[in-house]
Amino acid sequence: MPPNTESGVPPSTATIICSDTFQSRVKEGEALFVFDNKVYKVDSFITRHPGGELAMRHGIGHDVTDEIRSMHPPFVYERIMKKFYIGDYDPSPPTASVALPDNLANYDHLPELKASWGGRVNVEAFDSAILDLHLVHKQNQDKDLQDKLDGKVIDPVALRAKYQALEQDLKDRGLFECNYYRYYKEVCRYVLIIYVSLWFALRGTHWYHFLLSAVFMAMFWHQLVFTAHDAGHNEITGKVQIDHAIGVFIANFIGGLSLGWWKDNHNVHHIVTNDPSEDPDIQHLPFFAVTTKYFNNLYSSYYKRVLPFDAVARYFVAKQHHLYYLVVSFGRFNLHRLSFLYLLTSKNVRMPRLEWCGILFFFIWYGSLLASMPSWPIRIMYLLVSYMLTFPLHVQITLSHFGMSTETIENEPFPSKMLRTTMDVDCPEWLDWVHGGLQFQAVHHLYPRLPRHNLRQCVPLVRQFCRETGLHYYMYTFATGNGVVLGGMKAVADQVRLLNENAKHNADTWKHDPTLSTTQ
Repeated sequence: MPPNTESGVPPSTATIICSDTFQSRVKEGEALFVFDNKVYKVDSFITRHPGGELAMRHGIGHDVTDEIRSMHPPFVYERIMKKFYIGDYDPSPPTASVALPDNLANYDHLPELKASWGGRVNVEAFDSAILDLHLVHKQNQDKDLQDKLDGKVIDPVALRAKYQALEQDLKDRGLFECNYYRYYKEVCRYVLIIYVSLWFALRGTHWYHFLLSAVFMAMFWHQLVFTAHDAGHNEITGKVQIDHAIGVFIANFIGGLSLGWWKDNHNVHHIVTNDPSEDPDIQHLPFFAVTTKYFNNLYSSYYKRVLPFDAVARYFVAKQHHLYYLVVSFGRFNLHRLSFLYLLTSKNVRMPRLEWCGILFFFIWYGSLLASMPSWPIRIMYLLVSYMLTFPLHVQITLSHFGMSTETIENEPFPSKMLRTTMDVDCPEWLDWVHGGLQFQAVHHLYPRLPRHNLRQCVPLVRQFCRETGLHYYMYTFATGNGVVLGGMKAVADQVRLLNENAKHNADTWKHDPTLSTTQ
């Protein structure tokens, strides 16, 4: 392998680090990773990583070329990372570029699933319909997973070349450029919505005026989160400090939530998507369990504690497919809790004073708005409606992942993992404003820095990429996607009920024959 000439190290002094040496040094505690066949040592930087320490720790000991390219602007790996370079990587044995099989060009993609409720509205019909969707979806996913495990579909070197070629194609088409006109239209919508909300709140004389105000306030927060998300991914100006300030203004000052918490959480989610013990975005015990793996009291590396599958968890998870929409309607309250927990316990909060000032400002202005209302019943109604009607956002966030694979494949290529663990939602273009454009989560996970207003244009290109590489691209309608998620949750709930019935049966048996409890 030719020595590195871009890192500032003269060719004659470049160090070659073989894979055995690399892994040995990692096991001894050094924070090393591989990027573009170069080795970087980040022991002194890992706790100062702007994207969060844990997000970086998940890459230690691995080739994270695709992860870094997808989540960082070019100047990070072209200039900033040079100071951490220690040598060129020599895989043993060396990998050769292998062309993808020609027969993948006509890859037989998954049949389209459609929700079918048959005009019935009773509980049994609902449960049957969602379970049918789940079983077909799972059958397709199991085949997809087995192909990957058997190595039938993916050659890592060829896949990376295709993935980077697609990235370059998107750049050449200008799809990585921010469309500021779209933001101008969104800001106009934000101003109109908050104006209507405040007009009803400050001029209202009847209870339904305050109800309408609360509805528009929920709509306002729902829409603003999309722009905060863009700022967190550095998609707006491309300048980290400016985008972070925009995100803090929206999330903290207007929404009362910590942007720092969101970035710390969300960056981990993008790296270890749908890993039951690593991804905090699917760790929702005691209310939800998207896989039976949570029955084993998994340890969460993000929350640094065991997620107990106790009596409370068994109660809620056994009913989770019926309680799903009710529970997610309280999501905004939980975001406050997580924000405070992060700001009070994390040692690496970026701009902590600004974050705290923003949240204090939020509670002052929102508290003053509630105080201006004529009675406590109206205030409570306003609080619940304005918070709980943001639930479509939480449904959308969970929709793209809750029904997808939670398996772990060692050394799985980044694009393969993103497409296996994420689904897109198909809807008419005129509904993009409701979803914020983020219904294309699979595309977003492939290229997190790509502005969300351009995600729809990328869909046909990603479809073609999947045809050429043999990867599956999961896209369902909103109704079908909900059915897939609920069906998966029902399948887990059925297992909980089976456990509960077995436990009850054993307890009854021991009650009638106490000698069994001492012999078993």
